[in-house]
Amino acid sequence: MAKVLFVVDMLNDFMDPQGAIFCGDEARKIIPFIKRKIDEYEKKGEPVIYICDSHDEDDKEFTKFPPHAIKGTWGAEIISELKPHEESGLVRIVEKQRYSGFHNTNLDAILKNICSERGCSSEELVVEVVGNCTNICVLYTVEELCNRDIQTVVLRDGVASFDQAAHNFVLGQIQSVLGAKVV
Repeated sequence: MAKVLFVVDMLNDFMDPQGAIFCGDEARKIIPFIKRKIDEYEKKGEPVIYICDSHDEDDKEFTKFPPHAIKGTWGAEIISELKPHEESGLVRIVEKQRYSGFHNTNLDAILKNICSERGCSSEELVVEVVGNCTNICVLYTVEELCNRDIQTVVLRDGVASFDQAAHNFVLGQIQSVLGAKVV
């Protein structure tokens, strides 16, 4: 069995009060938990994958949300508290343009490569998920994991959203509809 940690959209534009779509003080409360999980994975030599919004200036998503996480800007950077030391074999950064970390990215290939390196099948892979926003990017990334029959665990203390009602509803849906564990 192999484990991987997904860290979703822990970016300045979402997590900093000066960010384009600041998700609030509640969202900031998950930072210490996520930091501990990253440290735990690094100590065990297990992969950490940062999945990060990275939009063009004219992205169609900006018809629904204010411009945010524009490539090359401060807003698209991982927050300083969680910034990886460097991208390596164990730490990868996947830039995405849509809600799911899989849409038009190489995330699927990365997971297959991890399984190959660790001598396990995708059925033996466990992906733990933390990050922001539970009801948007976390949800759609988890949905893709479940559709690939990958064991998925959402860490309740490590996810947040600007919409608490949606956050709570989606955690229930992730467990009851998608079949992922929420712990």
